[in-house]
Amino acid sequence: MTIREAQEEIMDEFSMFEDWMQRYEYIIELGKSLPIIDAKYQVEENLIKGCQSQVWLHAENINGNVVFTANSDAILTKGIIAILIRVFSNQKPVDIVEADLSFIDEIGLKEHLSPTRANGLVSMIKQIRMYALAFQAQ
Repeated sequence: MTIREAQEEIMDEFSMFEDWMQRYEYIIELGKSLPIIDAKYQVEENLIKGCQSQVWLHAENINGNVVFTANSDAILTKGIIAILIRVFSNQKPVDIVEADLSFIDEIGLKEHLSPTRANGLVSMIKQIRMYALAFQAQ
């Protein structure tokens, strides 16, 4: 599945809900299905700076694709990183770096987060792209 296809699938899923309380519940459910990061990667150096909650993000280059795992100590934040991992994991570094992220605005995610969580979302995206850039440079 391409990045765009994953984004469209998420936009379709979000459009099924009538209000933001239902969307928040869905984001929390997505977080519960997040493949948990191996405990050995849940360390200080994998913490995303700029997040209100603790979010650990690990990336590996497997056969030319970036594979992400993550965890968070907050249920909503865990759901947000789950959405991002669903879009960006198992993708080529160049595709991650060049991806259009307008789907975030289209589902209304950023505008329905507190300012600190919205900053955390930006930090998560930045870290995902930094990993992709590092793998692209290899």
